[in-house]
Amino acid sequence: MKTHRHHTLKAWIATLLTTFSLCATAQQKIELSVWPDGSPNTNGITEQETEKRANRPTNVSSPTLTVYVAKQPNGKAIVACPGGGYVHLAMDHEGHDMAAWMNAQGITYAVLKYRMPNEHHEIPLSDALQAIRIMREHSKEWGIDKVGIMGSSAGGHLASTAATHFTEESRPDFQILFYPVISMDLGICHKGSRERLIGKNPSDELIELYSNELQVTPQTPPAFIMHSSDDRVVPVENSIRYYQALVKNNVPASLHCYPTGGHGWGYNDSFKYKRQWTGELEKWLRDL
Repeated sequence: MKTHRHHTLKAWIATLLTTFSLCATAQQKIELSVWPDGSPNTNGITEQETEKRANRPTNVSSPTLTVYVAKQPNGKAIVACPGGGYVHLAMDHEGHDMAAWMNAQGITYAVLKYRMPNEHHEIPLSDALQAIRIMREHSKEWGIDKVGIMGSSAGGHLASTAATHFTEESRPDFQILFYPVISMDLGICHKGSRERLIGKNPSDELIELYSNELQVTPQTPPAFIMHSSDDRVVPVENSIRYYQALVKNNVPASLHCYPTGGHGWGYNDSFKYKRQWTGELEKWLRDL
């Protein structure tokens, strides 16, 4: 009985120390407007139409960037784009929930509440690229050398779009993709994301433009990609095609496919392979 209590106490103390460690390395979050002087474009959604639920906003028309600055920065920063089919945003398990873990690694972490396209396809990308510029504007203040883009599901499409449609000053240094929508090919795409981004009857040019496996070049930044083989929402073929395009263009890429898990697991503890992907990603980020 004493031995059992001893082990239980040790486990409790270890958990407490881990919690304290995460809290000690996290810093108070900073909320920034993506376009403080007014955005250069519009998605046609009025502020009155925007759903106010903080953890799952819909019809976003006023983009923000929530930044968690690491107290002991290692030079890396990440802009996270939550998923939600380009209609809402899963702000917690695909966004804010990862902040303390990222800060504990020395990474300054930012969650982007980007505008919904509402069939204005250029809108989310403009917000993502502007978020990267904002992080670079604060690089000295926050101890940043490299800025990466990260995204889940439709947010993974946005992140991979930023990684393949960048301008010189907004190129991300690396990309991290969770079960991403990559292609607009009707055979493998997430039809809801496609329709909300480029419409019900898009031109062939738009389909090609936002099929990011077709937009990879040798200048595309290194990628870490995760997917479940049994994903029935966004077929794993999206990640496979993107990975193949990266390899073809000699872009460093790491693809991790897990046998089960479905779609949308993010940072949830319920995902069976959480320990595997977090460990692999931590190592990958250290080696960048």
